[in-house]
Amino acid sequence: MTVWIEFLICAVFILYSGSRLSIYGDLIAEKTGLAKGWIGLVLLATVTSLPELITSISAVTLNDLPNMAVSGTIGSCMFNMMVIATLDTLSRKQPVSNVVHHGHLLSCGFGILLLGLAALEIGFGKYFPILTSLNSIAPTSILFIVVYLLAMRLIYQYEKGRNGGETTDSVSGEKQSLQKAILLFVLNSVVIVIAACFLPGLGEQIGKQTGWGESFIGSSLIAITTSLPEITVSFTAARMGSFDMAVANLLGSNLFNIAILAVTDLCYLKGPLLQAVDPVNSATAICAMMALAVVVIGLTFRSEKKFLFLAGDAIAICLVYVIANLILLFAH
Repeated sequence: MTVWIEFLICAVFILYSGSRLSIYGDLIAEKTGLAKGWIGLVLLATVTSLPELITSISAVTLNDLPNMAVSGTIGSCMFNMMVIATLDTLSRKQPVSNVVHHGHLLSCGFGILLLGLAALEIGFGKYFPILTSLNSIAPTSILFIVVYLLAMRLIYQYEKGRNGGETTDSVSGEKQSLQKAILLFVLNSVVIVIAACFLPGLGEQIGKQTGWGESFIGSSLIAITTSLPEITVSFTAARMGSFDMAVANLLGSNLFNIAILAVTDLCYLKGPLLQAVDPVNSATAICAMMALAVVVIGLTFRSEKKFLFLAGDAIAICLVYVIANLILLFAH
């Protein structure tokens, strides 16, 4: 029971500091004049993905748990899709896919590409000697960074053209000086770093007590906990009617999460990271790709109706999420 209490305490710290981190990050962006879509896609997505980054690195450096590092990071991508689905409950009469702009298709496309590359290396990387030619760093990890930077450049150009240089309104509603916002941003970042470092070890203890596998613990419990900042900022933005910012934050977080795998690979000195994990993790990546494909369908079809509180695409994402976790639960 003690380990669950410790895990809950870490979750509370991440939830609170993650929400403050997002607020001050948005405030810094407002005062520096960044475009609205760029805030959600890059700034908020990066800062709210800080727990995934720290947890993933600490999992391989402090705890030697590559399975948990990869499953937690890819699982966060899957969980972010669930958050997009639940945003439908805040969009009143219309589905979220009908109130946001088509530009999110770019983020979805790059997300599918990056997750596909990850799934291929997890499942088949060990069969291709060229993928182990750099010893501890797989060439695929370098490709992750290249594709991520290309995605940021193309999406920035699209957002710049669409918004015409428009600046963003602050999600936080707070009025602080830039210097104070930066200071509080850093302080809350430190809190998240400290709390996130404990998650892999606690997750391992929970796995031993319950008999659940590392991949299931990482893709469910760790993924949900480290995604608390994304949940907080996305629901805050959605309640204010800024659904574009909320969706951009979640899709941008997915892109950054795959870039995290490249950083974690650099820190894992025993060999290429994705080739050292259970192949079942490729199922999570494939399910996340399926969920992103559903988002693409929703953004293209743009249904105007919902079934009770959720649209058809949101229900489909929920089903994919359930299937992904059932696969992990029974495959370990």
